[in-house]
Amino acid sequence: MDESRPTAVLMIRLAFVLVAALFARGAVAEPVTLIAADGVKVFGEVWRTRASPAAVILAFHQASSSHAEYTPLAARLNAAGFTILAIDQRSGGSYFGEANKTVAATGRSASYDAALADLAAALNWSRSVANGAPVLLWGSSYSAALVFVLAAQYPGVAAGVLAFSPGEYLAGGDAVRRAARKVTVPVFITQAADRREIEQSRAIFNAVASADKVLFMPTTGGVHGSSTLRADENPSGAEENWRAVLQFLDRYRPGR
Repeated sequence: MDESRPTAVLMIRLAFVLVAALFARGAVAEPVTLIAADGVKVFGEVWRTRASPAAVILAFHQASSSHAEYTPLAARLNAAGFTILAIDQRSGGSYFGEANKTVAATGRSASYDAALADLAAALNWSRSVANGAPVLLWGSSYSAALVFVLAAQYPGVAAGVLAFSPGEYLAGGDAVRRAARKVTVPVFITQAADRREIEQSRAIFNAVASADKVLFMPTTGGVHGSSTLRADENPSGAEENWRAVLQFLDRYRPGR
């Protein structure tokens, strides 16, 4: 028996664990500060990919959250060829373990509708960073509602919309569906395995003007918002969701 074989196997496994741990840490984040139209300072982080030209994903968090919702997702999106900006909207908190700096600076968490100004500031930032590459709007929960409003207000600026657990969370009752009727770019929608969420997603999906749209229903269930892609929040279903998301994003990768 080759006594060195068990040691070699152990070393290979150890190397795999170390590589996986490094990948899980995520890419190197750079802090950014944006100024919204009303003068509010909006804090965030950007993870840049080495791909060039690279599509830019503007990632917006759910309620009581911050940019930290996307920290575990950034490395995988970078590896797929995307630069990601995740901001701390003025409506949020520290759900994922990191304080929302914009809320801390303003002194309180604002309404969902008020956060639209922060999303618009991110969209304005992306115009110079993208250098002509596609810009994608990615929303989670209440911000999955806002991305439809943003896309409708700035037609031709965003090349696609990804909405995780969208619903009529905004003032007016049907503001999201009204905005969706003006969205003509490709759209990806998914949601948790919850009857109410599925109903909301389907209603918004049916309202989307674009013929290029996906309503993804995971077979192993899902969890609320972009958390459905986090292994710590959705251990049994994250990979299935990742496959669907990356398939949708593939059209925006360099050379496609």
